[in-house]
Amino acid sequence: MDLRAHHKPTFDNISAEKRNRILDAATKEFAVNGFENGNIGTIAKKAGVSVGSLYKYFENKQDLFLTVVQHSISQMEELLNVLAVSDEDVLVKVEKIIRTIQSSSRESSVLLKLYNAMTAENNPRFASQFAYEMESMTARIYRTAIEEGKKNGDVRNDIDSAFAAFMLDNLFMSLQFSYSCDYYKERFKIYVGNDIESRDEFVVEQSLKFIKSAFKNKS
Repeated sequence: MDLRAHHKPTFDNISAEKRNRILDAATKEFAVNGFENGNIGTIAKKAGVSVGSLYKYFENKQDLFLTVVQHSISQMEELLNVLAVSDEDVLVKVEKIIRTIQSSSRESSVLLKLYNAMTAENNPRFASQFAYEMESMTARIYRTAIEEGKKNGDVRNDIDSAFAAFMLDNLFMSLQFSYSCDYYKERFKIYVGNDIESRDEFVVEQSLKFIKSAFKNKS
């Protein structure tokens, strides 16, 4: 499913500034309240538009929500695609992703809170859509990077690329939440210390050691 098809053509015809106001307001509302409790009226008010205008751009609340999801996905997709096709060592790619996670998770904490809220949705009609749209892109890119690493001799050949990509994404996702979501931020401090948010280089160094021990070809 292409989430970009979930808004009406009229949404593309308004100014970029107005589109961003609507997307920002919707992102904040859904991040705080989830899909079921997110309120169209609140989104319209915060975006400075009428409820009627929103329905000119989106058929219903679900389509607005899915458009917000696509917006959040696209912000990370460009970076990951560049890394996927580069010929750098896989650990260099991983380091760049970790550093991007540290900066973007702080700058765009609302988007990460939205993602966290989506994973907690108890709505079976969305579960498969969320999983496919949010994870298929990263699954492909990480798997490709691992396969290329095997060909270059950087990654050991005795691990399954798909499962390794899954485990790598689990680590990245945990780090994202640990820099943006209140519960995970407190959890981070409990495990590693109250000053962990000021120790970015430590996090990069230790993460790379952990990943290297699991992925790196020792021959």
